[in-house]
Amino acid sequence: MKIYPIETGNFKLDGGAMFGVVPKSIWQKTNPADSNNLIEMSMRCLLIEEGNRLILIDTGLGNKQSNKFFSHYALYGDFSLDASLKKLGFHKDDITDVFLTHLHFDHCGGVIEKDKNGLLIPAFKNAKVWSNDKHWKWATEPNAREKASFLSENILPIQENGQLNFIHRNAKDQMGFDVLFIDGHTEKQMLPIIQYQGKTIVFMADLLPTVGHIPLPYVMGYDTRPLLTIKEKAAFLNQAAEHQFYLFLEHDATNELCTVQHTEKGIRLNSTHQFSEIFT
Repeated sequence: MKIYPIETGNFKLDGGAMFGVVPKSIWQKTNPADSNNLIEMSMRCLLIEEGNRLILIDTGLGNKQSNKFFSHYALYGDFSLDASLKKLGFHKDDITDVFLTHLHFDHCGGVIEKDKNGLLIPAFKNAKVWSNDKHWKWATEPNAREKASFLSENILPIQENGQLNFIHRNAKDQMGFDVLFIDGHTEKQMLPIIQYQGKTIVFMADLLPTVGHIPLPYVMGYDTRPLLTIKEKAAFLNQAAEHQFYLFLEHDATNELCTVQHTEKGIRLNSTHQFSEIFT
């Protein structure tokens, strides 16, 4: 097995929305905001090469939305999914599986693209696309709170073009890694738990967007069930501290990995790393 971080692009989101009830005077110490109260975010994905499979976890925002849409998210930097794959010697046509942690646009937007005639087509034409049945139903029959994050043009073509597959409780048999299902952010978000080079990597998606979100009350305003998120974070982070999991951060613009530890104040940051510092 070989694993690679894949940078797909950077964007900015409102710091208040990202930290919910936590005051700006506190969260800006770890996630400084610009003059518009926006904080820097990444859309970092993970590529797993194993045998004849090339599995991409999440896809970033994609590039098919309008300029008006993108203007709301202050895109910056030079990263792109295509360029990151090319740097490693891969192409989107090489991807055999796309695993989507959930179907919010910043995680799945790259799975569908537009051709020169404006038609929606698969970005990964040779890949199976993996979701789960409960989250799929949640996303295709969206509640008012999340409707703006579940964009039909990102989601429905996956099924229409025959790529859609569902993860079940035997995820390791299907994907080669375990999956933790969590419900605080959105219904049945999936976190891959990967054994690699004698260590455990957990792809954190939106359970832990950045290292600034480690304290339990630091929960995004986007979460549909914030009290459940706190409960899920507590259970997971205690386990992560006990077993020294490496937490792969999808949205932290600076840190690719972190570990956590038990302290008198509860679970806190232990260390931060770039992927190449830990894994060869």
